[in-house]
Amino acid sequence: MADKSNKASTAADKVSKSSPFNSEEKRKKAWAKAEKSITQGKPDGALVTLREVDSTGSHPTTLRLAGVATYKIAQRTRSKSDYRKAASLLRDSVKMNPKDKQSNSSYNEVLNEMQDKGISESVIPRLMNDGTPTLAGVFAFGAGLLLLLASIGVLANGTSSSDLVILEMSWTNENGLQQTGTVTIELYPDDAPMHVENFKALVSGGYYDNTIYHRIIQDFMLQGGDFQNSDGTGGHAVVWSGYCNGQPASASTDCEMTDWTLPDEANNGLIHEPYVLSMAKTSAPHTGGSQFFIVSPDSTPSHLDGVHTVFGKVIDGQNVVAQIDTVPTAAGDVPVNTVSLNSASFQETSTPWYQFW
Repeated sequence: MADKSNKASTAADKVSKSSPFNSEEKRKKAWAKAEKSITQGKPDGALVTLREVDSTGSHPTTLRLAGVATYKIAQRTRSKSDYRKAASLLRDSVKMNPKDKQSNSSYNEVLNEMQDKGISESVIPRLMNDGTPTLAGVFAFGAGLLLLLASIGVLANGTSSSDLVILEMSWTNENGLQQTGTVTIELYPDDAPMHVENFKALVSGGYYDNTIYHRIIQDFMLQGGDFQNSDGTGGHAVVWSGYCNGQPASASTDCEMTDWTLPDEANNGLIHEPYVLSMAKTSAPHTGGSQFFIVSPDSTPSHLDGVHTVFGKVIDGQNVVAQIDTVPTAAGDVPVNTVSLNSASFQETSTPWYQFW
């Protein structure tokens, strides 16, 4: 005869494991852990914890802590984009729980600092205020048709306005095993508009597809983007920005396209910290083109700040960067086995809300 008491016990266990109280307890522990990480100066770790426990952002506490963590990151990176993300997360937290004093206080603190730094809460003017069109909104409605036509033109040309780029990578690890992985990079158009525009054009044009990382220095950086020679001697800008081999020029016809370079945007306040995307160039100013590098996980090469332009950061796939950082290299820091960038493409804009942090 079957043991009914055991069956009842098993059923009770299942009910207990699926109980919403367990989920709530798990969230509370994660929130406490995230808050401790923030206090210890580890906001990136706090975001990882919050993503794991509440990936849909259904709780105002998650949004508040994510906003505070992103705010700490913004103070470190001095990125306008990060400040706006922090404000957005805290604003959503306040909307979900208007009586939460901590959310309101943190939101006001971020807005005050943004105002002091001259950073607008949005990259475009607010069109509505409590249901009433603002002056900017009136003009926006009048320009709507033109914007619609422009968007149709963009779609027809197959370009993308996404600031998230997906890099499909493959490499051979230190044990001789073939590996593949994906890296997601967020671009910073507010901080380095010309570099981002050029990088996007390179991605949409397929220039980076089937290229290699020709130079890797462990605990320093991973360099690629030479779509011409694959050795660091080639590559160029594909968007005209007024420079030929680092020298100002009046027209794009003043030099061959292979000599086009970008003006430095290195004084944008962004620093070289782990996983940032920066423009490679010669020692001369305004010589960036298509070659880029990703800073290694434990690297903080401050001597590059204000010299090389930071224009993005890896927000997903950091483990891929960490693995490639340790591949064996030979003379000239050339990987012994090929490290490939198989494809670069734009991520769909309909991303989960938590991609903001």
